[in-house]
Amino acid sequence: MFLAIEKVIDPAVVAVLRDEAAGLAFEDGAKSAGRFAREVKANDQAAPSDARDAVLAAAGRALQANPLFVAAARPKGMTPLILSRYRKGQTYGLHVDDALMGNVRTDISFTLFLSEPDTYEGGALIIEDSLEARAVKLAAGSVFLYPSTTLHRVEPVTSGERLAIVGWVQSRIRQAAQREILFDLDRAIAQLHAEAGKSEMFDTLCKTRSNLLRMWAET
Repeated sequence: MFLAIEKVIDPAVVAVLRDEAAGLAFEDGAKSAGRFAREVKANDQAAPSDARDAVLAAAGRALQANPLFVAAARPKGMTPLILSRYRKGQTYGLHVDDALMGNVRTDISFTLFLSEPDTYEGGALIIEDSLEARAVKLAAGSVFLYPSTTLHRVEPVTSGERLAIVGWVQSRIRQAAQREILFDLDRAIAQLHAEAGKSEMFDTLCKTRSNLLRMWAET
């Protein structure tokens, strides 16, 4: 499932995070790439510091507090977040994310955009599939989730600066198709309750969701 979620972080807070990121030291982004991805990765990532950790912690709290993110990802675990920066000429060539990062199985990849799209040229996240290449470039404070099984790349930045936070989720629901079914059920249940309140059909859908979770969830 591919999902864009807008305004995960309030614009005013995003502006503060960008200002704080501007004062951070950055290092070669290839340090965090896998063996083969390292060959095509040319970007920067924020070096360890208390200030960097504060920025990443704020982003992590916003993600975990967002009901759509939680419903789509159903996190069991997450990798440490990475604050990445692309300046003019920097890019990340076609690659697939490592299946295991530390003790986390990567089921879902995500990019949380911190730069407004009109402040840099190029730099779109490109998702490759058997039909087409999908370009993603969202407003600051928005996050894009996609299966970690996909081939993807970041177009070269031709001007400006692309700042984003990236991370990976190990979901309690391992299969992507099952996650989508549960996500759709969540939305249907919420809409039914908003329109008609508690009803026999509402209870049936809740029972179905709970029973599917019992069948599919990893504890």
